[in-house]
Amino acid sequence: MFVVAADWFFASHFLNRARAAQKAGWQVSLLTRAGEAAESLRAEGIEVIDVPFERASLGVFSELATLLRLFSAYRRIRPDLVHHVALKPVVYGSLAARLAGVRRVVNAPVGMGFVFASEAPLARLLRPILRLLLRLALRNTPGRVIFENPDDQAEFIRAGVVKPESTVLIRGAGVELERFRPLPEPEGTVRVLLVARMVPEKGVREFVAAARLLRERGIKAEFRLVGAPDPASRSTLSEAELRAMEADSAVRWLGNRSDIPELLANAHIVCLPSYREGLPKALLEALAAGRAVVATDVPGCREAVRHGVNGLLVPPRDARALAEALATLIQDREMRIRFGAEGRRLAETCFASEIICRQTLSVYEALCERAPTSSGSSGRSAIRSSSA
Repeated sequence: MFVVAADWFFASHFLNRARAAQKAGWQVSLLTRAGEAAESLRAEGIEVIDVPFERASLGVFSELATLLRLFSAYRRIRPDLVHHVALKPVVYGSLAARLAGVRRVVNAPVGMGFVFASEAPLARLLRPILRLLLRLALRNTPGRVIFENPDDQAEFIRAGVVKPESTVLIRGAGVELERFRPLPEPEGTVRVLLVARMVPEKGVREFVAAARLLRERGIKAEFRLVGAPDPASRSTLSEAELRAMEADSAVRWLGNRSDIPELLANAHIVCLPSYREGLPKALLEALAAGRAVVATDVPGCREAVRHGVNGLLVPPRDARALAEALATLIQDREMRIRFGAEGRRLAETCFASEIICRQTLSVYEALCERAPTSSGSSGRSAIRSSSA
């Protein structure tokens, strides 16, 4: 059973792992806020159970209702193993699993979200509270904690949030190498692409500022923002703000798009000046597509980008440094091609979807061989086919 706050995120980042689990004989269910992706997930043979996750909510009653829905689902379905993804599912799911007697638990505190990436007063206020809740959830829950990058893994260990022996490093969601292929650079003006949710923590404002600086210097390039505002985020940029940025800069906002492989094929550089990441899928797709990248030297980004090897790293929140790095790549085609080829090699050897699926299933198998059967469950046969 996967527990993920939003169905679109599961479809984007975890569907391949769910398919791999099904192929290995597991029955897969998903507890999530059911939205537009729910029907397509059900068509995959995944049982989708609606849970009213509100990512930005702090209301006591709504949060208690979410916890009770999780507990009720665990008691009814008796999963042999649950996989909680992101901060709220990790905290609430771990407590619900403990109360319901679920003994095999995988927690994945992927990304650090608004609370850990933002310097807003509310984020600073919530940060120590969330660290305490994570310590209570992760140190006292049997199973494994999966991290997407070694920076977060080391930080959680150093802070006493997790025990070192319970942690596993699995680098991101993986990338489908057949879908994102390394094509030659297009002819014409260099195009720079930022693909992300339209929130400040992704470095959208720095990207726009860097585009303005380069335009003032007479460096010719096209800058494209791809992605939608995130209504569930407390800090999301509004459509009006994005249109204003577009009108006052060299940047075009393309909105939400599903044709990312085609957009990458028609781009020369991919940029992600994020404040913090787990391991951004946008960068992995850029690597697989053979595109040079510019990103910030922060957890998650530096796991995908090796400075001077497949891209350039710059300090976060620094539009001038970002502009300098982009200018370097805009003006040096040979460097872009060299970085792109090395990025594809990295995608093939470290980040391919098959690698990530195999590593995740290994965690499931190890837990099922070691952990005792949860109360009322018939063990592996409850979720595995007899031939598996």
